[in-house]
Amino acid sequence: MLSNKRIQELELVMDFEKVEECFKEVSSWIENVGRKRLKETINLDDSLEMLLQAQKQFREFDLVASEYCRRGQEALKKMDRWEDFSSVDVHSYRVKLQTYRDQLEEFCTQLDENRHRICETVRLYEFFDKVRQGIHCVEEGVKS
Repeated sequence: MLSNKRIQELELVMDFEKVEECFKEVSSWIENVGRKRLKETINLDDSLEMLLQAQKQFREFDLVASEYCRRGQEALKKMDRWEDFSSVDVHSYRVKLQTYRDQLEEFCTQLDENRHRICETVRLYEFFDKVRQGIHCVEEGVKS
């Protein structure tokens, strides 16, 4: 039984090494591109036109970012079997795996939050724009 468990652990290590390339690519993209682009969306412009432009640019980024999130999640899913192993030999791989998982979860959460915030901000500005137009029409009606 011990021999079988050791063989399974070695197979997991080999699987990890195959999947690690994907982790490294996703992690590198998140650090070098993703986080920078998310920071750019923190300060949204004050006009509806500029907000709509920012939303369009974010949607383009969101498509790429969501693909990286999906790829990272698929890679993590392949490594779900690691939860059953607790040997010292596998520990360093589990630590790396948890680091990738934490980084991916944090980035995907921030992506979702920014997507929601931009959408809500645009909706709010569109509402205020309609209110402003309504006030303008009322003012014009009062002047007539």
